[in-house]
Amino acid sequence: MDQEILLDAASRVQRLKMFPYFDIAHYVLMVISVRDDMSGTASLFSRKHPLSCWLSSMLMCFAGSFLANFLLGEPVIAPFKRHDDILLATVVWYLVFYSPFDIVYKFSKMTPVKIALSVLKEVQRAYKVSHGVAHAAKLYPNSYLVHILVGTAKGAGSGVIRTFEQLVRGIWAPAHNELLRPTFATKGCLAASIIFALEKQSYYISAPHDIVYLVCLMLQHG
Repeated sequence: MDQEILLDAASRVQRLKMFPYFDIAHYVLMVISVRDDMSGTASLFSRKHPLSCWLSSMLMCFAGSFLANFLLGEPVIAPFKRHDDILLATVVWYLVFYSPFDIVYKFSKMTPVKIALSVLKEVQRAYKVSHGVAHAAKLYPNSYLVHILVGTAKGAGSGVIRTFEQLVRGIWAPAHNELLRPTFATKGCLAASIIFALEKQSYYISAPHDIVYLVCLMLQHG
């Protein structure tokens, strides 16, 4: 019975729809990271250079898709093809930067709220890694390295894209790069990508896919 409950829970988690709630959590945390990177100049910069501020935020919100498409030779601009995603991310960006008295930003920075947002984001991250590996496997079925790279890019692309995001804001800091100092999130995405890639070949990992997905999700949470 316990095994059936676990399988059912894993199946439900895997089939969760990311839009809009999980995507909102991701967008909020990404836009907040852009604002925090500006530190004390965020208010002035966002009002003086709104286009640059918006583009920086969008680069972070869709960083994983940008990087994965670049690696696969697909149109880099493709993440912008869904207007509902762009509108939702833009609304989040506007509220984080321009809400009265910074109420949205301050509320999102509260510890309980930030923990809840982080949990939702990690669920979305596992979803992205899984689908990144699956998409790469369809295009390059015999290349484990491509599967792993694309899965990692999907889940942790924001760390690599941040250098270009900062460049949009007129800052050039190549020394602070995710490839030089990978964070725990990037390492977790790499480990999850390896597991998903090996799981594609049943003689490496024979557990049900739902269980593998749940294990990778727990791995993302550390």
